[in-house]
Amino acid sequence: MSIFSRWRDGLSRTSKAAFGQIASILGASEITDGTWDDLETILIQADIGIETTAAVLESLKRLARTEGLIQASDLFSALKQELRSRLMEPPVIAFEQKPAILLVVGVNGSGKTTTIAKLAARFQGEGKRILLGAADTFRAAAVDQLQVWGDRLKVEVVAGAPESDPGAVAFNSVQAGVARGVDMVIIDTAGRLHTKFNLMEELRKVNRVVGKALNGAPHAVWLVLDATTGQNALQQARSFKEAVNVTGVILSKLDSSARGGMAFAIQRELGLPILFAGLGEKPEDLATFDPDAFVDGILSNN
Repeated sequence: MSIFSRWRDGLSRTSKAAFGQIASILGASEITDGTWDDLETILIQADIGIETTAAVLESLKRLARTEGLIQASDLFSALKQELRSRLMEPPVIAFEQKPAILLVVGVNGSGKTTTIAKLAARFQGEGKRILLGAADTFRAAAVDQLQVWGDRLKVEVVAGAPESDPGAVAFNSVQAGVARGVDMVIIDTAGRLHTKFNLMEELRKVNRVVGKALNGAPHAVWLVLDATTGQNALQQARSFKEAVNVTGVILSKLDSSARGGMAFAIQRELGLPILFAGLGEKPEDLATFDPDAFVDGILSNN
């Protein structure tokens, strides 16, 4: 399956539910005030965000004035270019350190543990030796889930006793990674609500402890956001970014969401690159974020 068709299939819900009416709005009629009002409504409903919607509309109105556009259909390609310009290219994932320490954070139910397994499979496929740290000690199922994936991938998992100190598990994971000579240590952390101050403080502690275990660690902190939560994920992202200096975002469950427009709000309001997106259940369905394929996918129903 081509990369564009994978994205088109993965974004079918967003395309149909959120962006599917754009073709009817930008049809054969002339541009009127109603055209702008309808387009504004659609973009906001698509979870692009109020600020991004306003900026897109202002740019399109300016283009219509300067180029003398009359037909609404003339706006479609311009809209596509506007949306694409608001998505940054993800950086190349390359770590100079060995082992590279990756901390993965997110709220309960975001798909964090499954995403970690997919990341492990991906990096393993690139020939890297991986070690997993099960520092989500408050949810026994998370440790079990990670160990099942570890067995399946033949990757060592460092875990502690149930309800043991997550900082200690993270510390031991880093030390084990150094001792084993692996290329990467991926540490799962307890899913926590961004509104719980004490839990966010504990996450800060895990972050500090990892730095004590290996100077300069963690080398990356990736936040898993559930795409089905739409704009609600933004406040989560802000809180995690303040707590542990998040360096990149992974959008999970994008194939199950009609709110894929949130990607634009993440880029505008947080300035964080979207690194990967979950387009299905299988490990290979964790795809490197592709801005061109993303925009084509959300507009494919038009």
